[in-house]
Amino acid sequence: MKRSTLNKYAWLLIFAIAMAFMESAVVIYLRNIYYPNGFSFPLNAIDPFIGLVEIVREAATIIMLFSIAVLTGKNRIMRFAYFLFVFAIWDIFYYVFLKLFIGWPENILTWDILFLIPLTWTGPVITPVINSITMILVALTISYFNDKYAKIIKLKLLIILLIIGSVIILFAYVQPYILYMRQNFSFFEMMNINNAEVLKFSSTFIPVSFNWLAFGSGVLLQFLSIGYFILKNFNKTQSNKLI
Repeated sequence: MKRSTLNKYAWLLIFAIAMAFMESAVVIYLRNIYYPNGFSFPLNAIDPFIGLVEIVREAATIIMLFSIAVLTGKNRIMRFAYFLFVFAIWDIFYYVFLKLFIGWPENILTWDILFLIPLTWTGPVITPVINSITMILVALTISYFNDKYAKIIKLKLLIILLIIGSVIILFAYVQPYILYMRQNFSFFEMMNINNAEVLKFSSTFIPVSFNWLAFGSGVLLQFLSIGYFILKNFNKTQSNKLI
């Protein structure tokens, strides 16, 4: 990998770790307010306004991570790689800082609320860490081939397979919440955070089981797509050397 690319990754690493600290600080404040005795399920009901602010904050975080990737990358391929990298580092160090400051999570299988858009995602904390490791691997692989053979690498199939894997993983994250909420509400009703009944019922949700089969299938597909991408582009580069 080129020195300039490594320098960019170093600065993105610093940025992502700083963002992770900011994110963990906000969560620590919220938990001190709503969970003074420690975070656990079922959730304590929160004010709808605070819930809306949290959703907007999550969206703003993604926009910030995407923006730094766009500013750093010279082309779409590298912007995609940098976004995956900075997102992954941010997510991993978010848990690192929570562990350092409040001793949470207790272990890698501790349940957490992972995301709120468009519905609540839940899963053991090890699962987003696995996803983050996958994203780092994808980012570095793309960067390696882009630096050496920018004109011949093809990302279309890789991205398609990564998206399919991500959809399967997303299903594993949202399935427990959807099944629980569907007892009383339609799919569209459960997305209305201004509905007091929805908020009250959702606060009683306790995740019990995780769809490891779906999650594992999605992760496996992503790793297979990375392997295929490496082999295909390596063979292309070797063929071009012989010409």
